[in-house]
Amino acid sequence: MTATAVPSPAPAAVIPPLTWLYVPGDRPAVVAKALASGADAVVIDLEDAVADDRKSYALRATAELLTEPRPVGPGPAPAIHVRVNTLTGPRAATEIRTLAGLPALAGLRLPKVSGAADIRRAAAWAAADRAGHAVPPLYALLESALGVENAFAVATAHPALCGLSLGEADLRAELGLRDEDGLGWARGRTVIAARAAGLPPPPQSVFPDIRDTAALALSCARGRALGFLGRAALHPRQLPVIERAYLPTAEEVERARETVRAAAGRPGACALPDGRFVDPAVVAAAHRTLALADRRPRCAVDHRPPYGAAHRPPYGAAHRPPYEAAP
Repeated sequence: MTATAVPSPAPAAVIPPLTWLYVPGDRPAVVAKALASGADAVVIDLEDAVADDRKSYALRATAELLTEPRPVGPGPAPAIHVRVNTLTGPRAATEIRTLAGLPALAGLRLPKVSGAADIRRAAAWAAADRAGHAVPPLYALLESALGVENAFAVATAHPALCGLSLGEADLRAELGLRDEDGLGWARGRTVIAARAAGLPPPPQSVFPDIRDTAALALSCARGRALGFLGRAALHPRQLPVIERAYLPTAEEVERARETVRAAAGRPGACALPDGRFVDPAVVAAAHRTLALADRRPRCAVDHRPPYGAAHRPPYGAAHRPPYEAAP
């Protein structure tokens, strides 16, 4: 008698980061805390989080951190990404050339991308003086109407382009939107362009109210329903909320197991015991659900106030928060 087993998740079901924590690049102590926060990815920001007179220092501090391979410690180390300054400005080329070959860099996030030419320009900068070395993973932030319009062209612009994200703060300002209802098409466009290009589902943009975790959870549920996967964060207290929202429920895991069992050894569409028919795309989605279910929660719930009386807010009153988007 042959035992019935649930096949393991397909090897292709690679899960991208669920939690992306932004930190200002000119504050190494805050960066160190972020690296111990449990976030899947830490995004060191050289753009909006850093005042102009601190940007050179922020680049030096970030390069020094990335010079050493990621330290080994308890639990998995987060991937370290860097958001550089706008590609049309005077700093991006130097930042990309400085950081591209450093061993601890997991990716470069490119703000205010408006078309495929921006990605190719950044890739050329990353390859400069590095003959024979691969361009590091690039991630495009679409923050304008033109960027959203060109989403698929951006997503297919270069083999090193590994992900899209929507930057909603600038987009809302450009479109003159009063609330997020007007962002529905842009959000769907970003998700569809990424998936059509074979890229992972995009993470949601940040939720700017770091105190209202209930509203954050609701916003994450809506984003998940639209096809996003994971979310950027401004504060560690947001991480467990995002993580819980994007991990599958027990019911979702059981339905995925049923799907995988029914499809085992059967090409094409097949029927489940409850009468539903599933095809290979649904089976692939079930494998992704099981891969997510195997991912253990990394982010502990933080019950502390967002900032103590003796602590400066992470981005400073004079700095615009480095978020990619309003929810």
